Amino acid sequence: MFSYKKKYFLIIQSIYDINLNNIKANNKFFIIYRNHKTKEKLSEILKFRNKCKLKKFLFFVANNIVLARLLNSDGIYISSWNTSIKPSYFRHLNKSIIGSAHSVREITSKLNQGYNYVLVSKLFKVDYAPKEKFYGVIKFNRLLEINKKIIPLGGIKLINLNKLKIVRAEGFALMSEIKKKPAISNRLF
Repeated sequence: MFSYKKKYFLIIQSIYDINLNNIKANNKFFIIYRNHKTKEKLSEILKFRNKCKLKKFLFFVANNIVLARLLNSDGIYISSWNTSIKPSYFRHLNKSIIGSAHSVREITSKLNQGYNYVLVSKLFKVDYAPKEKFYGVIKFNRLLEINKKIIPLGGIKLINLNKLKIVRAEGFALMSEIKKKPAISNRLF
């Protein structure tokens, strides 16, 4: 049995990566639209955004302030490589900010800048870079001593969902597994 978390961060490359009809309406989900390769019609993205609103999912746009404003997103997601977007811009708009980080220095910097959540990569070994380092459960739980707003990302698959029971984070983030195995969204509820 999979352990339930308070928050699920689903990073999608396209609005077609996930079927929102498979997810029950609740306020646990953060949908992060991170499309930087293909152009999707604004009208289609807006329909997707409105469907998120109806289901009570928070909708974030990654690294694109203009699109975030057009879609009236709930906030913005700022990748670790992106230094052009300043989080202070969003404070006066009353929008949430989610960022990503790969080191303790980046985590601390983002938390000091007022990010609501920081997605930290990599929790487990990933297929696309099997020789790269990853935190693992014990080291990641130590990171949570810095701040509880840290969310694990990376290497989380259908086969290791049960290991998340011992990760003390209040949620977790999925990216590639959503597209590869859409059935994973059914296991989250």
